Amino acid sequence: QVPLVESGGGLVQPGGSLRLSCSVSRSIFSRVIMAWYRQAPGSQRELVASVTSGGTTNYLDFVKGRFTISRDNAKNTVYLQMNSLKEEDTAVYYCNIVPAYDPYWGQGTQVTVSS
Repeated sequence: QVPLVESGGGLVQPGGSLRLSCSVSRSIFSRVIMAWYRQAPGSQRELVASVTSGGTTNYLDFVKGRFTISRDNAKNTVYLQMNSLKEEDTAVYYCNIVPAYDPYWGQGTQVTVSS
């Protein structure tokens, strides 16, 4: 079973919104900090937002006020609501735990912000 599966990416115009979902294996979900990471072409992967099992969140400064991370413990799912998207948000988005665990990297989901 693949431990984490991302979905919800796509092409959107600047100012638009997308909601990403990450289905997480029950065996790893309940007590870990979950996070969304992203990697733009030619750049290193960076942590975008994280959420603890209790719901405490943290965000990369660049996305504060625009992105919201949440988790549904009953569904073993983590979400990233992205509003007011900018071209600089274009990247492949991944979910993983904090700190990131290499075997959990999946294929990610592509987000492209372009007019």
